[in-house]
Formats: sequence, structure tokens, C-alpha cells
Amino acid sequence: MTTHVKRAFKYRFYPTDAQAAELSRTFGCVRKVYNMALAARTEAWVLRAERVNYNATSAMLTEWKKTEELAYLSEVSSVPLQQALRHLQAAFTGFFARRAGYPRFKSRKKSRRSAEYTTSAFRFRDGRLTLAKMAEPLAVVWSRPLPEGAEPSTVTVSQDAAGRWFVSLLCEDPAVRPLPQTDMVVGIDAGLEHLLTLSTGEKIANPRHERRDRARLAKAQRALARKAKGNGANRAKARRKVARIHARIADRRRDVLQKVTTRLVRENQTLVIEDLSVRNMLKNGSLARAISDASWREFRSMLEYKARWYGREVIAVDRWFPSSKLCSVCGALQVRMPVNVRTWTCGSCGTTHDRDVNAARNLKAAGLAVSACGAGVRPQREPSRTGQSATKQEALQREL
Repeated sequence: MTTHVKRAFKYRFYPTDAQAAELSRTFGCVRKVYNMALAARTEAWVLRAERVNYNATSAMLTEWKKTEELAYLSEVSSVPLQQALRHLQAAFTGFFARRAGYPRFKSRKKSRRSAEYTTSAFRFRDGRLTLAKMAEPLAVVWSRPLPEGAEPSTVTVSQDAAGRWFVSLLCEDPAVRPLPQTDMVVGIDAGLEHLLTLSTGEKIANPRHERRDRARLAKAQRALARKAKGNGANRAKARRKVARIHARIADRRRDVLQKVTTRLVRENQTLVIEDLSVRNMLKNGSLARAISDASWREFRSMLEYKARWYGREVIAVDRWFPSSKLCSVCGALQVRMPVNVRTWTCGSCGTTHDRDVNAARNLKAAGLAVSACGAGVRPQREPSRTGQSATKQEALQREL
């Protein structure tokens, strides 16, 4: 029996005033329950060295609803509140397994406004989605069809900082299945002048979405800074304007990355990338904005989950591998590679290289070696280096 991949299908919707009020109350209650449960679990561990699990917090929720102070928790659907406790349990599981940091409290202003409904708290029939505590279905814009016969297992409703409402339906997608095997292997070098350079010689342009809207964004941010701080309507309007510009930038960036990663995964069996430490590179103040705009971390995430979907392989070569200084023809290692050198000639074999294409070809070769022997590519680190490769950062600085 074929196991289908579960996939989230996200749509925009336009709630009525009553629905918006109900969802806003639900978001607030979800945040309240999550924070109270986190506080209770933290206190139990710090004071009594006692671990509190999901069942205990669920019992706490029942008692909270009986109090006069928290009686309003009973006015919204109980399912999103229980789901918030399950998410907290998952966060603690990740923390104790050392996969994530300690769970954080949710802020009213900064945290994502969302609520998750399971099958008992929504009805989906004939393309009409109705949530618990609501008499009318949501006015969803079905911008693309759901898989034929799809039955959502969960529905997540959210509102972004720009005030837009979204609903995400988690369904099994029979269309997502392993693609036919191919012999194609590609090395991918990330950059700023070009978003990606492939070992085939192809260079994918960097759209620089944030730079294109930088003037509009700066103007909107100055207008926001001039508004009196507080909960005034004018400040809220100015804040939404800034958020809409950020949302526009993020939407365009995500659209480009989705198309690029889908094409690469469909065309190649093995994809080799460099294991860049993006978090460390963002500490470089002069590079942080451009690196964030390129969104390498999101690119890698998309590439990896699509590779799992379609039966492909992603190999990450160690970041210390000297891909730029190594001749992809004869293997000679150049002692120095100044940042202003974009093309260079190997002193051993006389081959002239494009710096980025050569790096991508070396990544491809290293990835094939990893795939063949199962060993990582980890050459001796230079003693003076303690963080992300300085050469890579300097090269990126030159591209700017």
C-alpha cells in the first residue's frame, strides 16, 4: 500500500466581523493557555524537579475554566486550546532531546496569531469550510484545487502582521510520489551577485527583492516612527503599512525559491550544497541584510523536504571544504585567492576558471565522493579560523 505525503494547502480567506472577532478571541485564549501551561511546567521543574506532561496540563486547563477569572476560556472552542498544549509538549520533547532550545512564552505583539482545529472542530463539505463556534462557512479563496477526494486532518487559521487571514488544510496528496531515477548530479554554490551557480555553468540571478522595495520600506518606517507610541489608530495603520511591504517582499522571495527548488529537484537525482552556517554569517553587519534577502536557509529547507517527497538526495559538504581555491580539473589547491578575483587560471594545468562555477563543480565532485564512501568532506581547519569561513564572507562582501 502506497503511503501518501501529508501536505499543507494554504489559502487566503475573508472573515465576517463576527468570525474575525471569534478568531481573535481564540488566538488570545490559545496564547494564554500556552503561557500558563509553560509557567506551570517551568515552576514544577525549578521548585520540585517534577516533570509535568500533556495529560497534567490538560487537567489544569479543565480546572482553569472553572475559575471566575478564566471562565472566558470556555467561550471558545476547546480543540485549539488542547492543540496548544500538545504543541507545548512537542516543544519540551524537542528540548529534552537537545534538538531545540527551551520553549519561550508567546508575546501578544510579536508571536504568530494562529489556532489549530482537528476534525472534531470543523466541517468540510462541498468546498465549504465551517469552524466550531461559527454558524457560517469561511469565505475562502480557493486559488488552487485540493487533491481529489482530500479530507483535511487539521485546519490551521492564522493572521499575519499585515492583517491578512489564511487557512491551511493538511491533506494527503497522492500526486507527491518518488520521481523516476536519473543519473543527474548537480553542485550548487550560493552567492549574492548570483543567487545560485550550478556546476552546469548556469547562473540563477539574485532578484534582490528587499533592495527593490527598500525606498518604500524606509519611507513607511519613517512614517511609523513619527507616530506617537501606544495603541492609537494612526500608529496601527502605519504599522500595517510597513507589514504589508514586508509581506510583499517575503511572498515574492518565497515564490522564486519554490520555483527554483522544484525545478532543481525534478531535474537532478543528487543535489550537492555547501553546509553554510547562516546564523554565524548574519552576525556580519555589512552582509546580514543581503544574506537575509537571499534566504539561503529557506532555500535549503525547501530543497531538503522536496527531495524527501520525490526520492532525491541532498548532500551538504562541510563548509571548510576549499571549493573556490581548488582546481576542478587537476585538483591543485591555490594558496591564495583574493576576493577581487572572479576568474583565475590554474598554475598546474593552465585551465581558466570562473570562480563560482569552479566552486560548484568542486562541490559536485565532493558530494559524489561522500555518496560513494559515506564519509564527510572535512579537511584540516586553519588554526586562525574560529567561525564561518572568512574567505566566503570576504567573497560575498566583494559581490555587494
